[in-house]
Amino acid sequence: MLPATFVRLCLPLLVTWVAAGAPRYTAERLTDHGLEIIRLTDSARAAQVSVLPSFGNRAFEFKVHGKNLLYDPFPDPAALKADATKGLNGIPFLAPWANRVDGGGFWANGKRYLFNPGFDTLRMSPDKVAIHGLLTTSPLWEVEEVKADKQSAHVTSRLTFWKYPELMVNWPFAHEYRMTYSLHDGVLEVRTEVVNRSSEPMPLSLGFHPYFNLPDTPRAEASVRIPARKHVDTNKGLLPSGVMSPSSLPAQVSLSDHTFDDGFTDLVQDNSGRATFSLEAGPKKIQVVYGPKYPVAVVYAPPGKEFVCFEPMTAITNALNLAHEGKYSDLKSVAPNGTWSESFWIRYEGF
Repeated sequence: MLPATFVRLCLPLLVTWVAAGAPRYTAERLTDHGLEIIRLTDSARAAQVSVLPSFGNRAFEFKVHGKNLLYDPFPDPAALKADATKGLNGIPFLAPWANRVDGGGFWANGKRYLFNPGFDTLRMSPDKVAIHGLLTTSPLWEVEEVKADKQSAHVTSRLTFWKYPELMVNWPFAHEYRMTYSLHDGVLEVRTEVVNRSSEPMPLSLGFHPYFNLPDTPRAEASVRIPARKHVDTNKGLLPSGVMSPSSLPAQVSLSDHTFDDGFTDLVQDNSGRATFSLEAGPKKIQVVYGPKYPVAVVYAPPGKEFVCFEPMTAITNALNLAHEGKYSDLKSVAPNGTWSESFWIRYEGF
């Protein structure tokens, strides 16, 4: 047995040697409370991302030095998955449409499609407003690759939409999604690819609904930066009218006396076409950077809650119907056998 003094002297050297030999990035498939999760780690930045593939392929943790930048009030993944609200945490994926579609259906390529409310994948209010698409909690994602190298850690998952009649009945376009979460130098990239297998163009009206909080800081002490020139005007049901008015917000908006449930467009972009939103308090800052193919943002900071959402969107809410009515001209589509892809990034300072 080695003398205790010798062990005490050598232990710091041993820890240093292990740390020096350990990889900076790791990507692991783990089981937590009976559920498979994917965990990406950047040890140099003490950053860790956890994804729950069987629950909408949702990232529910982005921890920095043990503090979660994503709002997640649940003690473990099983509690999250069992929650009746099925939302209000992490990074939900909103597809094939984001936010609200009114009138019990939608228009595409000059045709009217009616929703089928008898399927559990569709959330529709009594006044026939469908919300958040069909995939926010979907168990149908398949993990394709979990990998780490000297540059990053990532996980790529796929959802083959056209395989499932319960999805196609409410969105009759054969298509596929591939989503990659990648952690590099403490920055989380969320990249989405859409492949249209249909014989007609598929309208593109998807988005994400990330929930952020500043750990150990009340929301009322924080402020937001919203780089947008135009506000999307809505009715009392939060459905856009098709009118865009100039945004009157200052460069920095205190959350001590402001709440939001607002859409914005005509984003202020840098030379690479990216727009940066931020939630900040003192030295703490969370930034959400939109790629150029996300030209619309919804900012959600409701009364009485501690989170703030910066939602990257490909189109304004209810764009499918507004485009048909001639009230929205920026709705994009994916051509038959075509592919669309874009990213947004989450980065931080002061943690």
